[in-house]
This record gives sequence, structure tokens and C-alpha cells, in this order.
Amino acid sequence: MRYALGIDVGGTFTDGVAADLEGHIVSAKTPTTPPDFEVGVMNVINELAAGIGIPVEELLASTDYIAHGTTASINALVQRKVAPVGLITTKGHRDSIFIMNAEGRILGKAQHEIQDTLRQRKPEPLIPKRSVHEVTERIDYAGEVLVPLNEAEVREAVTALLADGVEAIAVSLLWSFRNASHEQRIREIIREMSPDIYVTLSSEASPRIREFSRTSTTVMNAQIGPRLRAYLEPLQTTLTEKGLRGPLLIMQSSGGTISAQDAPNHAVTTVGSVLSGGVIGGLRLAEQLGHRNVVTTDVGGTTFLAGLIVDGEPAMASSMIVNQYPINTPTLRVHTIGSGGGALAHVDEGGNLRVGPQSAEAVPGPACYGQGGERPTITDANLVLGILSERGLIGGRKRLRRDLAVRALEKHVGDPLGLTAEQAAAAIYEIQNAQAGDLLRQAVVGAGHDPRDFVVYAFGGGGPAHCAGYCRDLGVSEVVVPLGPIASAFSAYGLAASDVMLTAELSDPSAFPIAPARATANFAELEAKVEANLKAQEVDFVNVRVQRELDLRYSMQVHEVATQVAGGELDESAVSTIVDTFEENYAKINGAGSGFSQAGVQAITYRVRAMAELPFEVSLPKIEAVPSKSADGAIIEHRQVCLDLTTGYQDTPIYDYARLRAGHEIEGPAIVEVPTTTVVVPEGVTGLIDDLGNLVMTYSR
Repeated sequence: MRYALGIDVGGTFTDGVAADLEGHIVSAKTPTTPPDFEVGVMNVINELAAGIGIPVEELLASTDYIAHGTTASINALVQRKVAPVGLITTKGHRDSIFIMNAEGRILGKAQHEIQDTLRQRKPEPLIPKRSVHEVTERIDYAGEVLVPLNEAEVREAVTALLADGVEAIAVSLLWSFRNASHEQRIREIIREMSPDIYVTLSSEASPRIREFSRTSTTVMNAQIGPRLRAYLEPLQTTLTEKGLRGPLLIMQSSGGTISAQDAPNHAVTTVGSVLSGGVIGGLRLAEQLGHRNVVTTDVGGTTFLAGLIVDGEPAMASSMIVNQYPINTPTLRVHTIGSGGGALAHVDEGGNLRVGPQSAEAVPGPACYGQGGERPTITDANLVLGILSERGLIGGRKRLRRDLAVRALEKHVGDPLGLTAEQAAAAIYEIQNAQAGDLLRQAVVGAGHDPRDFVVYAFGGGGPAHCAGYCRDLGVSEVVVPLGPIASAFSAYGLAASDVMLTAELSDPSAFPIAPARATANFAELEAKVEANLKAQEVDFVNVRVQRELDLRYSMQVHEVATQVAGGELDESAVSTIVDTFEENYAKINGAGSGFSQAGVQAITYRVRAMAELPFEVSLPKIEAVPSKSADGAIIEHRQVCLDLTTGYQDTPIYDYARLRAGHEIEGPAIVEVPTTTVVVPEGVTGLIDDLGNLVMTYSR
């Protein structure tokens, strides 16, 4: 038997899925083990082997590939737990990363936050100003060297940074994406002076126009690269020693993979890797259920992640925002906040209750874990509200202590605000749902879509407990909680079921009409890079599709619109078609008649995306159906649960998911317990078990 493994390392739990060519799926869930994340990965692989009934060495020897996604990168950035980094830039441009192109106060903010100018704040700087050093050099917009690189200044800068104890050095020079020679020489000098230090160049991390976003991308790549390298190297060694036959592939934000050996050099591309698994899993499930428009929501231990599937295709973006800083990397469109199950609740200096973005993580974890955590989290609140049982998580292997949760809630929230532990828990629950709902509204409405045209998929350990709440005011038609054999290991399922997607890009600004030969040459260069990267994956693909894309804008505008471009050699007619397609897309996004063709059109960034199909086609099996809708036989107990501040605690039926069958209906309020997650069905909501084992919730209007 041959297998494909999907491994999803979250902030609190590590999920795994093993799929074979005959359609069998086994999933597992174990605690994440920071800082030694590779221990948790091996633990979940051991669980998968036990679930199949074979030794772990036999499983790895029969594995074609492991697709691995991790929240380690995004969690490190969200919580600012990153390596100390130094930056070398062009003389006169030291403050670019701090000025933030005059947009730092509003990046990643919702419209109502942008309009509230009195509350706008710049984020904390990515690096301290003392860690930014300037060197004399200048390359112009055409890539010509105007001022040679002063190598003596480079050596002085590197000496100062090494003395300051940096673990990595980022290099971002003006116009380096047109000529990388000065950046490459600086790297050579750094390697001469400190051979093992991590170095990243903007011309490789982000070969795009716009200095600030290119520099922020390069700095964040340097911040997470050393830690990613320190994690992947021992993991790869352990897997190889235990007989792994195929490659270890690391999921990227784009939905495609990169080899474990190369991933640390492109660390910033892994920031949205776990959401990529969730979106791809959602795409595969949507194909089975017949849904064309889906919002995927993943509530892990640390973060809340939302992605879009529009008209059967994942929504893509050319960049993402984390902590109000841009990251230039092709990505599945992802929206993120630090509001997972382990998000810490606290009262700020103004007496306001805040939830997140800091997290208790797996260690020490929420107070109720009894591992030394003393501050309250969303998980503690859910336990006090009766949503979670003291029997605990992971099928009872992770028991929870209500007394510790009550103590933490009273001390850190209740006493400062004059609330009981129960009232504090209810407030935290409402804030979590409101924060998640705001993020979904931003993801869907902000992209120009009507939420009523969408279905929400809710997964992750915490998603099912909150999804009905955070979707109620959005107006979606229904909410689907993927359960069955994958339950809260849905992102890991998506990793195992994914096709590989690789992207290459470069900025070459020019006004239309562009020369067909110039455009053809740019795309040919990128296609060659993508082809080389596909070969480096060491996987036999079933089929490879290549797409071309060009970012265009009207002259004097700031934002571009990604536009599809035909393959092959381009002629004047094909170039003219590119402009027509751009104007059609622009009108769809901004409204009919909003374009202004008289201003002229500019081509900015060329992009090539390759979609390579893996040999495994993973789909969910159907489950046993029943003739009766009544699910009373699945009720295992009643307990007091508070799902609404106005109704308070109510006697609520608790259902055992293992006893539910296709066709069973559940009327809220109710709780459905699954070994790896808990589903809340509020009052006014009906839950139906479909033929794949999913719980489909609809609202009474």
C-alpha cells in the first residue's frame, strides 16, 4: 500500500491524516510540543501508524510524500516571537521601514477602523532603529549602476550587527529587483565574515517594485527563517532515519509546496501554509457537496484564519498583511487575527476587555490544562460556560479543570471589571464571536461579494464551537462543520489532498502598449524558474498546468489588478486583449464605469503559476444513513450550558457524534461532542448530518 500524509502543526495541537490510493483515510491529533515541534510531528505519525495497524517504519517506507503545514511562521510573526534581525539598506533610506510609506496606520484594517482617524496607530516597528545600517551604493530604475557599492561600509555594518547579536541579516537595496548585483555582493561579504548566519536578499525574497513592502517582506523572512531552519533540519533527519521513502514537502501560502531543504530560504512563503491546507481541503469538500462559493474558517489554538473559494476556485492575492506590515508573496487570500482557542483575555489600561492576540500556546496552555498557565483564555471561558466538558479534549486524554479556569477568570477579568467568572466567560465568548464575525465580513464584503451567496466551512479545534455565533449576522446560507474521519484534522486532510502550486514573479513596470517580445521574454524567464522548482519537489506529477498573470493598473493609481494572460508567444492582438481583460476585471471589482482608460494602463508585475497534480485523489467516504430524523438516541447527557448572555445557563442536551448517522437532525440549543472538537448548535439553529458525516447548520429566519 502507498500513502500520502498531511501534517498540520498548530499552536496547540498537531493534526495528521494518512490517505491511501483506495480512498481510506485515517486521522490523528496530538498536542503540539514547542519548542521541539518535531516531537509532536513524530507523535502524530506514530498515531497514524497505530490507526492503520502497521509499524511507523512501514508507514514511512510506504509514503510517497509528506505535505507539511505549520502555524509556526505566522504565530511567530503575530506574537512577535522572532529572531533578532539586522537590516542593510541604501544610504538615505534607513527610515523607509519606519515611515511605512505613509500607510502603516491603516494597513490590514477594516473600513470603519480606517475612518476612525483618532484611534489609528502605527504598529510596533519590525526591528529597532539601531539594527538598520546604511551603505553607499545606487542602482537606477533601469538597473544601471550609478554609484558603486562601498564594501568597507558593508563590513562596518556587518561587524556592528554581529556585535549586536543578530541571528539573521536582511539586505534590501533600492531598485535591487532590476539589478541584484550589489545585494549579492553584500551576501558574499557577510558569508566571509560569518559563514553560518542566515541572510536574505530582497531581490530573491520579493523581486517587486515598492521599497517599503519589499523591505518588510525581506525583514520578516529573516525573522522567521532561522527558527524554521532549526525546526526542519532535525525533523528531516529523524524522518530519513526512520525510513521515509518520499520527500518532505512544506506547504506555502500559495497552496503549493517547497522542499524542506529550500523552505527556510523562502520562509515568509510559509506564513499562510496551514490556511492553505484548510482552503484546499475546503475546495475538495466543495467539489463533493456541489458548493461554488465557500468561506473556510479555521480556529486553531492561536489564530483565526479565513479564506475564500469563489466560483469553484480559491481566491488568490499577490500579498498579505500581518500586524499591519505587508508580505509580498503570492498567496491564497487569507485574513488572520490572533483569536484562537488559546487567545489570552485581559483588561487593558483603559478598563476594556481584550481577547488576543497573545496566546497561551501549547505550553503552558490555558489555565484549565493544569500545566502552569494562570491567565484565562477562550478555552477556559468555554469550559466555564459548559460548552466544553471537564472530561477534556482528544477523547479525554487532555482533561480540563474548571476550578483553575474559574480562578483565572476571576483574577484577571472578573475582579477588575466587577464580574463573576461566569459573566466574564460569557463576555469573552461574545467578543471572540464578534472578532471572528468582523474578520469574515472583511474577507467577504471587502472583496466585493455578497455573503448570502456563500456557505461557511468551520474547522480547527475551536471553529465548531463558535461558527454558528460568528456566522449568524453575516447572512450566509448555511454553515458546514466537516466531521467524519477528518473532524478537526481538516487542514491536514487538505494538505494530503492538495495539488502542488508554485509561483514565480518579477516587476518590470512599463506603460501600454508594451512590446510583445518584452512580455513574452518575461513570462518565458518565469516559466523556466517554475519548471526548475517543480523538478526540485522530487514528486512524479500526473499533470501540470501553467497560468500567466500580469498585475495592471490605471496610471497614477496605487493598486493593481491581477489579470490572466494567454500562453505562448504574445503578439499585438494578445497584448490588446490583456488590457480588455483588465478593464473587465476592474469594473467587476469597483463597479461599472469606474475605470478611466484615458489615463492609460501600466503593466507592473509579471507572474507565472504552475498547478501540478499529485498522484493521490483523496475524497471523503459516505457514512451509514438512517430512515428517522430523530437523534435522541445519540444524547449521552444534559448539562448547564450558557450560549447567550440574555438567556443564561440552560439545560442542554449533549450528543455523542459517534452515535449520529446521515439524516439525523438536531435542534438547538445543543452540543455535539467529537473526540477532537466540540460543536455548538445554538437556539434557532438546526443541524443535519449529511451523507459524508458533516454537520450542516441552518438558521431560522
